[in-house]
Amino acid sequence: MSSENNNGALEKDVSAAGGNGAPVAAQMSAEEHDVARAAARFGYGPLAHVNTAEAPLPPFGGEFQPGLYKSVANRKFANPAPLGLCAFALTTFVLSAINMGAKDITVPNIVVGLAFGYGGLVQLLAGMWEMAVGNTFGATALSSYGGFWLAFAIVLTPGGFEIKGEYVAEGSALQFVNAMGIFLMGWFIFTTLMVLCTLRSTVAFFLLFFFLDLTFLLLGIAYLQHKDGEPNVKIQKAGGFFGLLSAFAAWYNAVAGMLDSSNSFFIIPVAHFPWSPTGLSRRGKTDREVA
Repeated sequence: MSSENNNGALEKDVSAAGGNGAPVAAQMSAEEHDVARAAARFGYGPLAHVNTAEAPLPPFGGEFQPGLYKSVANRKFANPAPLGLCAFALTTFVLSAINMGAKDITVPNIVVGLAFGYGGLVQLLAGMWEMAVGNTFGATALSSYGGFWLAFAIVLTPGGFEIKGEYVAEGSALQFVNAMGIFLMGWFIFTTLMVLCTLRSTVAFFLLFFFLDLTFLLLGIAYLQHKDGEPNVKIQKAGGFFGLLSAFAAWYNAVAGMLDSSNSFFIIPVAHFPWSPTGLSRRGKTDREVA
């Protein structure tokens, strides 16, 4: 079913919803109508009577879903996206702060615990539950980044897997930073593919992957353009900065997925792109109103 047909059906249902017989949709501007539709997803607002479970909803970062998707209202499983996003955000926040030199910390080994337990294991589990609820993008992205944190923790584990130690023992310390640079550039390529999947979704969702893409790119360059066997500090700090932005974007999308009428008096905006299904619907409605 196309988004245009869905919007038409929605407006038809809404026209009979007014308590005094007056069409509800006609009393709202295009922007108010869009906000009301977002609120209806959580069961409140003037459009809450609409059966959103029967029609695809617009792309939404809180569901980790860049394409049209079904409502979670009658689903037996909870939404796993906020859990995965929070696991990613906190682990990324800590490592990015260290990459920026916060409190003069230079050794990132404190991240090992988070990378194994939260960013790795918990995010991987969230990705598996995304698969259970039918979200291919969410399953691929969350599981992959969970795997990234597990792999990163394995590399950093002191006295455990001796990955860096083997390079040093062989007198090839420079090979380690080059190998780490290639490792990070591989994740930059993967994240670029993820960015392409978010171009028709929301600004908040797109920015999460855009900032993360820049993070991997800059950190990869920092390792490949090393100085005396250590990552380029200036480029590493730039990567840490975009990592922090990525972490906060992940938390923002997570909160957007958790806020509903059961725990909040408001929902937060996610800003749909003009060319997204919701943006096209809004623009078409505005044109009709002007005419």
